[in-house]
Amino acid sequence: MKETARQPEAPDFAALRDLVDREAVDTVMLAVPDMLGRLKGKRIDADHFVDRVVTGGGDMCAYVLATDVDMRPLDGFTLSSADTGYGDVSLLPDPGASYQLAWMRRTALVFADAIGHDGGPVSVAPRQILQRQLDRLTARGITARVGLETEFVLTYADTANPHHRALRPVFDRNLDYALDHPPVLTRFFEDLQECLVGMGWPVEAVKTEGGRGQVEVTFPYGNPLRAADLHLLFQHAARTLAEQAGLVANFMAAPATGTGSSCHIHLSLLDRNGVPLFAETEGRMPDAVRYAVGGLLDTMPHLGLLYAPTVNSYKRYVPGTFAPTTFTWGRDNRTCAIRIVGRGDNLHLENRLPGADTNPYLALAATLAAVLAGLDHKSEPPQPYIGSAFDDPDAPPVPGSLQEALDAFPNCPLPAQDLLTADVAAHYTTAARHELDVHRITVTDLDLQRGLPAP
Repeated sequence: MKETARQPEAPDFAALRDLVDREAVDTVMLAVPDMLGRLKGKRIDADHFVDRVVTGGGDMCAYVLATDVDMRPLDGFTLSSADTGYGDVSLLPDPGASYQLAWMRRTALVFADAIGHDGGPVSVAPRQILQRQLDRLTARGITARVGLETEFVLTYADTANPHHRALRPVFDRNLDYALDHPPVLTRFFEDLQECLVGMGWPVEAVKTEGGRGQVEVTFPYGNPLRAADLHLLFQHAARTLAEQAGLVANFMAAPATGTGSSCHIHLSLLDRNGVPLFAETEGRMPDAVRYAVGGLLDTMPHLGLLYAPTVNSYKRYVPGTFAPTTFTWGRDNRTCAIRIVGRGDNLHLENRLPGADTNPYLALAATLAAVLAGLDHKSEPPQPYIGSAFDDPDAPPVPGSLQEALDAFPNCPLPAQDLLTADVAAHYTTAARHELDVHRITVTDLDLQRGLPAP
């Protein structure tokens, strides 16, 4: 199957050209998602973008796709290293992913695909990893629709506290499903929703959660690539608006001990005629649901690096916190990793494993590859779980650490060509090892707290 760099949703940049001509946009940010799901790129003069970059493309140092949270150049990556001279990749703007940003003056953002020296897409780029799975679905006449449901914590900023230690949350009690919010939070919600509506992408719902300062945002169903793109734009908007309001938006998976923030994936599949593959018939769950669940449960124990990429990710998987601790599935059961939700034509899967720090492109790619494997091989899962799956000693446990996830990564039962090609596997294994090394040698506040004598 020939790989493609994108699924265009617009024929050209006519709409952006019109905005530039009307002086509604004077700056274009050309952006690529990095390994951690962060937007990286350049601010470009809008006239230069529509005159030159649209046809000629852009460029950036390839190390952006091979770096850690501190943007340190790292050793061991084939794509970029000192041995390769830290060369460039080309950037091909995606006409189907151009957005006018309502939270920045006269600014648009355009997603780009990273192109290697051979003229093909960079295989380890997160956007391309997801695109490969969409190509595989298309070849089978299947269309995926996903909705992301993510959480984050809002705290007050403290300029005297640059490392964000013990920041005060905007509310300090359980406000799960509450409709009476502190004024600062209400204003933030209003600004955030207004901005997202302004760019043509209203959220489905916003609610406060049980954690201190914790918020959940649910997004409408859509194309997986577009959903991932827009999720990154949402995070950019949330962080920008929070900073403007004197707040901090925290997307860590475990922002505080005992608090977990998730990024659940809701998934439906349609056949080539638009018929839902997961639809119930007279209350009977179709085989496709079981096979999809079987594929997920077979592969999830081995794909932690794609779902949960940091050391902090694994501090979320604590019993009783609504984060899964076992690889189980159940009908409307929030203690399981896979929850079957809805009725009739609306029946769908919810993957509850990813945390708020997940890279949505990688998590979606892992989910789709697993579901395809389950459908192809008619993988039968165990019986759906009834009751609490948190502490079942017989259920396969979620990895307790990034090291455990790294150890399980090479044993994934998926055929390598389906997802973990040699270059992809090596790239993300190297990233995990660097993350572990940093934590191994770093002395933390907890080390000092437990190592020094009490006063």
